[in-house]
Amino acid sequence: MDFDAVLLPARRARMVAQGWWHDRTINDALDACVAAHPGKIALTATLGEQPEAEARRFTYREMATMADRIAVGLARLGVGRGDVVACQLPNWWQFTLTYLACSRIGAVMNPLMHIFRERELSFMLKHGEAKVMIAPRSFRGFDFEGMVTALQPTLPHLKHVVVVGGEGANSFDALLGGPAWEAEPDAHAILTRHRPAPDDVTQLIYTSGTTGEPKGVMHSANSTMANIVPYAARLELGAEDIVLMASPMAHQTGFMYGLMMPIMLQASVVLQDVWDPKRAVGLIRSETVSFTMASTPFLSDLAKAVEETGLAVPTLRSFLCAGAPIPGALVEQARRALGAKIVSAWGMTENGAVTTTELHDDDERSVNTDGRPLPGVEVKVVDIDGRSLPAGEIGKLLLRSCSNFGGYLHRPHLNGTDADDWFDTGDLARIDERGYIRITGRTKDVIIRGGENIPVVEIESLLYRHPDIAMAAIVAYPDERLGERACAVVVPRPGRSIDLPGIVAFLKSQKVAAQYIPERLVVRDSMPSTPSGKIQKFKLRELLKDEAA
Repeated sequence: MDFDAVLLPARRARMVAQGWWHDRTINDALDACVAAHPGKIALTATLGEQPEAEARRFTYREMATMADRIAVGLARLGVGRGDVVACQLPNWWQFTLTYLACSRIGAVMNPLMHIFRERELSFMLKHGEAKVMIAPRSFRGFDFEGMVTALQPTLPHLKHVVVVGGEGANSFDALLGGPAWEAEPDAHAILTRHRPAPDDVTQLIYTSGTTGEPKGVMHSANSTMANIVPYAARLELGAEDIVLMASPMAHQTGFMYGLMMPIMLQASVVLQDVWDPKRAVGLIRSETVSFTMASTPFLSDLAKAVEETGLAVPTLRSFLCAGAPIPGALVEQARRALGAKIVSAWGMTENGAVTTTELHDDDERSVNTDGRPLPGVEVKVVDIDGRSLPAGEIGKLLLRSCSNFGGYLHRPHLNGTDADDWFDTGDLARIDERGYIRITGRTKDVIIRGGENIPVVEIESLLYRHPDIAMAAIVAYPDERLGERACAVVVPRPGRSIDLPGIVAFLKSQKVAAQYIPERLVVRDSMPSTPSGKIQKFKLRELLKDEAA
C-alpha cells in the first residue's frame, strides 16, 4: 500500500524544531516499559458478556512477548511493511496486542468499530486494501465470522480472516496468539528489520464525513504522540495512574488514550468491552482506577450508578468528557456522586483532543466551554472570507496542530489544510477572551449520536432508493442522554405512504449499522428549499425544536 500522507513531510522540520515531535514510536515506549517495569501490570481486560470470567492480565514483559509472538504470526500470514491489518474487535486484549504487533513489523493498523456491518466494511476494507482482517467469532449476539467470511470473496486484497474466539484453523489462537512464534530462528530478524520510523503511517482510521463515504485518516507515531504528551501533562497523569477505558478503542478516544497513552506513561489500563455502569463502578473500586475518558452518556450513567448503589469511587480523580456539551446539572450531579473533577474536551479523529478545560478551572468552564487549546495547538475563528473574528463572535473554526493528521488516504483533495497548515474543522465556534472555545454548530452535515458520527449523506442517498420516497433529509434532534439523535424527514411519492418501521426494515436490508438508522420519522407534503432546490435543513431542525418545545 502506498500511503499519500502528504501533510506530514511538509511540517516535519518545524515540528521537530519546536519540540512537538519527539521522534519516538510505540516500540520505543514499550521497550522502555519492559526495561523499567517488567513485572508491572500493564493491561487488565474484562469480558462483559462473561462477567464471571477471570480478567486477563499482562505485565509489561508479557505484553512485549505477546506482541512479538503476534507480529511473527502476522508475518507468517504474509503481512509486511506497509500492509494493512484491519481489526474489528471490542475492547479486548487482542486489540491492544495486535496494534503493538503491527508496530513491530511496520504494518498499519486499521481499527474498525464493532457496530459496522457489510455496507461500511465492504467500503473500508476495499479502500484500505486490508490484507488481514481480525474479528470476533461473535459479540453482542452478532455473527461477525459469518459476515466477514461472506464478504471476503468481494475483497481482492483480503487474504486472511482471523477469528478471535474461533474454533477452526483460522482462529486467533491457532494463527497468532498460541504458537511460540517469538522463539523461532528467524523471529529476531522479522521483529527488527522493518520497524516503522516515527513519520511512517501506523494507523488508518475511518471517519464519517460529508462526502457520502467514510474518509481514511492517516496518522504516524509523531502525529499521535505529539497529542498524547501534552494531553497527559495537562491532566497531570503519570506512571502511577490506572486508566479505565470503556470507550471503544476503534475510536480515537480509546485508541490514543486507552491503548497508546498508558504505555507512553508506563501506567496501567483496565479495558471494559461492554458498557455497564454498575460494572464500571465495580472495576473502578477493585482496580483503583484514577482516570477515565468517555462521552457524556457514560458520565451520566456512571454518576447514576454510584448514587443507586451507594458505592463510592474515591480513587477516581478525573473524568474527561467529550462528544457533546455537558449539562450543568450533570456536572453538579457527577461532582457530587463521583467526587472527581469533570473535564470538558473537544477533538477530532484527525487530531485527537484539541481543547480541554484544566483541573484547576471552575466547574462552570466545563459547562459553558469546550476548553482551551492543548500546547502545540493554535485555533482561530474566521468569517466566510477567512478574516479572524474578535472574541465572542461565531465563525468557522480553524486549527493548526502538531497532531494534525497526515491526510485522507487516496483523497488528498479533501485534506482541508491550507499552505500555512490551518485545518478547516468544519465546525462553527466562538472563542472567549480567555482563549476557551465553544462549539456552536457545524458547517458540515454530521450528526453526533452519543459520540458516534452518523454519515448523513450516505443514509440519505439510501433513502432516495426507497420506492415510496420522493425526497429525504436526515437532521438532528436533541436528546438528553445522547446529545443528538437522527430524524428522517421525508416526502412520499404521490399515492404512496411510509412509516418508521418500513424505513428501519429498508435500511437494515441495505446492511446499515443499527446506530446509523433514524429513530424518528416526520412525513411532510414538501420540503423547505432554496430557489435552487436545495433542502434548507436549518428550517427542519427548527421545526423539530419547536415540536419538542
